[in-house]
Amino acid sequence: MLRSPARGAVAVLREPSSASASVSVPAATAAAAVAAVASSATTVSAPPTPVHHGGAGTGAGSTASASSSRLSLLDTCHRKIRLFGELVAKARRKEKDAGTTEDPKLYLEEAALERQLPELDLRMLVDLPPGLDYNEWLASHTLALFDHINLVYGTISEFCTMTGCPDMTGPGLRTYLWFDEKGKKTRVAAPQYIDYVMTFTQRTVSDETIFPTKYANEFPSSFESIVRKILRLLYHVVAHIYHCHFREVALLGLHAHLNCVFAHLTLLNQRFNLIDPKETEILGDLEAALLGDSTSAPSQTLAIQETPTTTNTSSTT
Repeated sequence: MLRSPARGAVAVLREPSSASASVSVPAATAAAAVAAVASSATTVSAPPTPVHHGGAGTGAGSTASASSSRLSLLDTCHRKIRLFGELVAKARRKEKDAGTTEDPKLYLEEAALERQLPELDLRMLVDLPPGLDYNEWLASHTLALFDHINLVYGTISEFCTMTGCPDMTGPGLRTYLWFDEKGKKTRVAAPQYIDYVMTFTQRTVSDETIFPTKYANEFPSSFESIVRKILRLLYHVVAHIYHCHFREVALLGLHAHLNCVFAHLTLLNQRFNLIDPKETEILGDLEAALLGDSTSAPSQTLAIQETPTTTNTSSTT
């Protein structure tokens, strides 16, 4: 797989893993719990230890009173500990519930919405020139998108780890599952999933029987469906980069390039209807922010086959 990690330039971007952060209790939460326990002492405080002033026959009573006071104090301490534990557990439940919602989408911030080419130039880029073979045109764009997406991912690949990205996720709480050659659905970590995507794509575009480079060779009849599959998988990679690694992309100053690649992929799809709308809806807000109302552009669909129905949580090899 072709990558250019540029590891030295991004080494300072590492942060503590989310796994360790989720186990500890926030300082503010712990402080609030301690304060609540302290305030409860005014209502469940232990009675003061009786003072013995001496006198015959009072030793046994004094000992019993002291023992009772110690038991009462222990009971009070136990109640405080239970109260603290309940408050901490409640705080953790709130954090867990909050974790089911999406983080703010940094890629929709106004400062991040820039690209290297204006929309008009991008539209001209994807228009099929008169007299050019349709399959040849699709092949050229597929190769270009594969190279650019692979390079962008290579710059942030060291941040996409098995522990940091245990699932292949995208915006909208989307999770992608991989289907192996036997049709078995598998849940894999994001770096493994992306490696599968890049390996499959590299193997496919290097196959002379699918992507012919010699004049006498013809494109296979299934070429368009193969391109659809490649672009769908590459779209998953782009969605994951935006969802999980846009901060690193922006800090490297590559967000304009990523936006340009996304706009290229989006406009190509709009022009030839290559990706199922169920796949692209998760980045619909970014599409609208970058390209405006671009759905009104005329389609150049040529002999488009029906796209197989896909679920929100799966993809195929």
